[in-house]
Amino acid sequence: MDVLSLLLLFAVAVVPLVPTEVVLIGMGVAAADGGRSLVPVVAVAAVGCLISDYLLYTLGRRGGARLLDRLRSRAAAEQTAQWITRHLERHGLPALVAARWLPAGGTVGSLLAGTLRWPRGRFVAASAIGVTLWCTYAGLLGYAGGTALRRSDPASTLVVLLAALACVAGVVVFRRVLAMRA
Repeated sequence: MDVLSLLLLFAVAVVPLVPTEVVLIGMGVAAADGGRSLVPVVAVAAVGCLISDYLLYTLGRRGGARLLDRLRSRAAAEQTAQWITRHLERHGLPALVAARWLPAGGTVGSLLAGTLRWPRGRFVAASAIGVTLWCTYAGLLGYAGGTALRRSDPASTLVVLLAALACVAGVVVFRRVLAMRA
């Protein structure tokens, strides 16, 4: 993976509400197609997302409630905020990690944790776990697809496409179940 591509991925990952998942999946495909390791892709994306989360957390601590209120004007962000608020007190760190898979979950969760004055170390731990798992999931999805396309074996391609479809369907169902419970 060339440095320019990794810098682009980092820039996308650092900016809140930019669709990092699409770029990360694409970079996973490119890594597989070039026969390169996925590790730098996941690491760069995770660091970028962690910095973004930390900046949002800091903004939340310094009065980001108005920004959070503005985000909550979007239906998906409001449902995410309700879910996180309800589960954060009872489940703490695992709730913030799981929020990463919700629409705008990283952004809303980081702002909310800052607004609620979560301890900095606890937030960074939850965010680091969440972004690492999420970036690994998205990168592996692209890498698996790129590997299947590289092989040009129709059976392998079909298996990978079905697995990718199952993963995406699982995430969609997970998001809807969480939204219904909000």
